[in-house]
Amino acid sequence: MRLPVIKHIVDFVDQNDEDWVVETIELLEHLAEAKGIKDEEMDVIGEILSNLYGSLEVVKQVKEGASRKDAMNDFMKRVTGSIN
Repeated sequence: MRLPVIKHIVDFVDQNDEDWVVETIELLEHLAEAKGIKDEEMDVIGEILSNLYGSLEVVKQVKEGASRKDAMNDFMKRVTGSIN
């Protein structure tokens, strides 16, 4: 996951609608099931999905009253904590 990408997606949700991200996730998950998808392509799809899901988590926290900065920092702490 990359924080600059997540921030960019959160900006997109602010300007547009969260449903666009949800529908993109659905499309990428469907695409991942296609025959002939190579490992490298699956890695890219997985990375994009991780960033999209992370963005939705940040948006959720902001809707619950957290500042955008705090929501992003909290999310990245949880991700870092789960890796360690």
